[in-house]
Amino acid sequence: MDTEQTINQLTKIFTQVLERDSIELNLNTTANDIDGWDSITHMMIINEVENELNIKFKLLDLMNLENISDLVTLIHSEQKN
Repeated sequence: MDTEQTINQLTKIFTQVLERDSIELNLNTTANDIDGWDSITHMMIINEVENELNIKFKLLDLMNLENISDLVTLIHSEQKN
């Protein structure tokens, strides 16, 4: 999966979890940019990403996420394993 496909998949997950009609994500998007993306919904999003993409993140890796770019990189790293 390339970066654009990953962002598209994340956009789908974010809109479902945050119950929105649409959300614009790019590599620089942070939780501060999206209303409703707080610590609780963050864990819901991560859980849905793991389920949808059939991957499992390490807690330490999740603690270092700062933006969508970091999440995309982590997803691609986990998909290689």
